[in-house]
Amino acid sequence: MWPLKTFQRKWRSYRHRFLPWVVFNLSKNEKTLRHVTERSEDSLISAEQITQSLLKFFIVLLKGYNGEHRTSKVKELLGHNEMYQTLGFCIDRRPSTLPFAGTGVFVVKGVIPKGSVVAMYPGTVYQPYDPILLQSIRNPFIFRCIDGVLIDGSDKGMSKMVFKSCSGRDRLGPLVTSDTSWLTASPRNPLAVGQYVNNCSNTKPANVCYQEYDVPDTFPIELWRFLPNVNFSQDARRPLRCVVLVSFRDIAEGEELFSNYYTIVH
Repeated sequence: MWPLKTFQRKWRSYRHRFLPWVVFNLSKNEKTLRHVTERSEDSLISAEQITQSLLKFFIVLLKGYNGEHRTSKVKELLGHNEMYQTLGFCIDRRPSTLPFAGTGVFVVKGVIPKGSVVAMYPGTVYQPYDPILLQSIRNPFIFRCIDGVLIDGSDKGMSKMVFKSCSGRDRLGPLVTSDTSWLTASPRNPLAVGQYVNNCSNTKPANVCYQEYDVPDTFPIELWRFLPNVNFSQDARRPLRCVVLVSFRDIAEGEELFSNYYTIVH
């Protein structure tokens, strides 16, 4: 049994990403919500804009990808350099400015323009009918999409094993169809840190929001190696669900990223 102080510390960190905690505290924290009248209005940019942004970056990543002889740290450094050269900014994980929130994500170089794809939420994608109970226990990184699809963004324990297993299962011969490097401390795709973006608070307003994105059939197969998501069910007939974070406004160098949830107004 955890001592009371240890439990309180862990809970304060956990609650910043735990959807039910947000739901039960809406009345106390209205500034964390973005109100929309229809679900379609939750999109700040079009799916085509997301596709073009990812293609632009992934093509540069692919050119710099040079087999397995480079260390993961070197690949991470190359990824950050390519991110800055291509997108004009670079993000990375650092201790959050929110008390007890643990890790956060910061703009470490450059400026993020309004309406930009800032990060991706990595993890295993579960359809509403897929089993996820065991993976969800003490897991603060379960993201729920509008249609009930879940994304497990934990990079530890059973969640890590499930992702690696599904990724290996879906390989097409020599072609890798998902990125497992986000499970390490040195992700090759530096966008794949969205699970560490903390929810905003009354004192830390949101500057990014979540937007669901289904990967189109036309997305080049050779670039799937940089997508940090994989379907849990091999027979999933729906497009691969990804979630990106999009900037509300220009975000300056040194700022921490804070997200919010939306609520439907009828």
